[in-house]
Amino acid sequence: MASSSIHPTDAWEALFRAQVSIMRDLRREFVDVGMSMNEYDVLFNIHREPGHRVRLRDLNASVLITQSSVSRLVDRLVARGFIAKSEDEFDARGTIVELTEEGQAAFRSAGRVQTRSIQSRVGSVLSKEELATLTDLCNRLRGDDCGGVREPLA
Repeated sequence: MASSSIHPTDAWEALFRAQVSIMRDLRREFVDVGMSMNEYDVLFNIHREPGHRVRLRDLNASVLITQSSVSRLVDRLVARGFIAKSEDEFDARGTIVELTEEGQAAFRSAGRVQTRSIQSRVGSVLSKEELATLTDLCNRLRGDDCGGVREPLA
């Protein structure tokens, strides 16, 4: 297909189908990890924060599931010993969630599976230049949703 005849819907469809295909493979590989992709996403977003702790409201803005689903998922991860919840000392209505040592170990274990899968599906197919271009294009498409500035935890 000549580039002049590609419509935005063609590009969207290609991007969407590639993402779905890769996510299906990741889900298959996560069967033996002992956690779901959504659980991994929550642990990932907590892990990338300073001190591996974050306000629950900020976590809600970062993950790929709805706020009510995050609350239930956080409670399950607390019950499994992967994260701990505490009151936000600066906001009486707020909650802080942080990775426990067990949660950090589970995250690292799942992360190795995810890294291998992404390397296989993406890193081995695209050149370094294509990876850089893909990253730039996806960040541009995300617009203002590229990790906005948040008030740091004390």
